[in-house]
Amino acid sequence: MADQVKSREPLALFKSLIALLLIAGCLWASQWQYQRGIDRHQRNSAIEAALLQPIVILEEITDNAAAFEWRTIETTGEFDGGNQILLKNRYFEGVYGYEVLTRFQLTDGRNLWVDRGWVKAGKDAKTAPVISPIPSGEISIKARLRLDRSLPRGAFFALPATGGGMISKLNAQSGLKSEGFYLDLIGGADPLLKPKVAAQVPELSDGPHLAYALQWIFFAGLIGYGRILIRRGQILTSKEL
Repeated sequence: MADQVKSREPLALFKSLIALLLIAGCLWASQWQYQRGIDRHQRNSAIEAALLQPIVILEEITDNAAAFEWRTIETTGEFDGGNQILLKNRYFEGVYGYEVLTRFQLTDGRNLWVDRGWVKAGKDAKTAPVISPIPSGEISIKARLRLDRSLPRGAFFALPATGGGMISKLNAQSGLKSEGFYLDLIGGADPLLKPKVAAQVPELSDGPHLAYALQWIFFAGLIGYGRILIRRGQILTSKEL
């Protein structure tokens, strides 16, 4: 019997090692979720702070646009209705539609894209959505500054005469270069510029990351407790033998 007990020891050690590895994995996952929660909270706090900052004149931002992301800006320029794209797969209150992005040239010569908000898709794939017209000539607008990396995911389609193509192709065709940021239109000197459905600020929720972090710690505790119970049962059994 003693030999049988000894022969089980390596297997018991192996099971304990597996349990320790699982516990370590759970603790790593807990730390990862916790850090994600911290990062998200910091991002949300930065967005909230930027949204409360006073309006800044875009022409005064010559570099380091990242420091002004989410800030409300005012600028003057001219819309280029010939360079307009739709960003598909955008939903508003469960309805399918597009984000409308229009090329805008600042008075200092720089070019960028302005998100003029959401529009409902046409009745079928062959029917173009109804897009509000843009004023001609120089006009002042009010918008939120967004970095290019935060542009909503989706596919681009050129409107109306150029057919289709990605945004890079549209830039190549127009011969213009875009800045490393774009604008979410809020309004402007012309009341018609106010979007019916403006580009939305992301949900400023910290999410479930903290709950997930605690959940992984709970799993680690269950694994440890379960291994102790199993090992205790094996020891008691060996003593009875």
